[in-house]
Amino acid sequence: MATSDQIKALFKSHLDGDEDRFYSIAMQIAATEARSGHGKIASELKSMIDEAKSLSLLSKKKESAIPIIKPKGELSEILAVSYPKIRFVDMVLKKEIFSRIERILEEQRHYSKLQSHDLHPRRKILFVGPPGCGKTMTASALAGELGLPLFAVRLDGLMSKYLGETIAKLRLIFDSMLATRGVYLFDEFDSIGTTRNFTNDVGEIRRVLNSFLVFMEQDNSNSLICAATNNQHSLDHALYRRFDDILEYDLPDEKLIEQTIKNRIRLYKFVGSIKKITKYAIHLSFADIIKSCDDAIKKTVIRDKKTILEEDLIQCFQERKGFKILKG
Repeated sequence: MATSDQIKALFKSHLDGDEDRFYSIAMQIAATEARSGHGKIASELKSMIDEAKSLSLLSKKKESAIPIIKPKGELSEILAVSYPKIRFVDMVLKKEIFSRIERILEEQRHYSKLQSHDLHPRRKILFVGPPGCGKTMTASALAGELGLPLFAVRLDGLMSKYLGETIAKLRLIFDSMLATRGVYLFDEFDSIGTTRNFTNDVGEIRRVLNSFLVFMEQDNSNSLICAATNNQHSLDHALYRRFDDILEYDLPDEKLIEQTIKNRIRLYKFVGSIKKITKYAIHLSFADIIKSCDDAIKKTVIRDKKTILEEDLIQCFQERKGFKILKG
């Protein structure tokens, strides 16, 4: 349920005419409902907020539509662009992570106000943690919440065997950040940011890392730079001070597992105890839990039923764990 502070803040923002603040608090309330296991209410609130935003933009014509941006020329081989619709209300995250993301969004939404006081909003974010725990999805949700394009860096297009070419392409990406505001995601970041102390490192990779450090230091765009890695211990220590915030993701505990299952199967009736079956999903990532739920839903659909059985979910969790063992 929404807290009394959230309700008071919602009314105050409405009375003050602070539309951005109003929508931000409304999304916080929706996220609170989602974390409480009220997935249906959270989805309805999110839909209402999105609809209200659309109507406000149309009636007041405060902003023009975001142009469809497609990288051209050499950039098209390095950047893949998308326009995510995902929001944080759709995600299950630890409270500490969610609070820090809310702070990033709050600062971004008041970008001009902060700049007028010679302050800079957080916009260089490092995500670390095991695979499937929400790092890449967080970057997508940041883009979705802020109405920005998501530019995913294609590592196969960025890394080149020719001396100096990778650095030249990296410079193109940072030039693009200045020219086109967006969320720029460097996934599998350890391929660029590996520590310079590694004995098997080659000179070219060291120069790429040194150049990245310089570009990050000199960057004064208003784009968000997100980097994600599963292997944080291999990163060069000099990278850490280049980022404004470092978010650490973990495998979900039983409470988050339960919430994830509830959110994923909320459109179907469930026979059994979700709390009881969470133990079968321990050590699985959020992504694996969602895939297991989807497998159970597919079984239900194939049987022309609307009820998900407890034993189906347990079996899907066990199969997913077996699959992870085979993958090593």
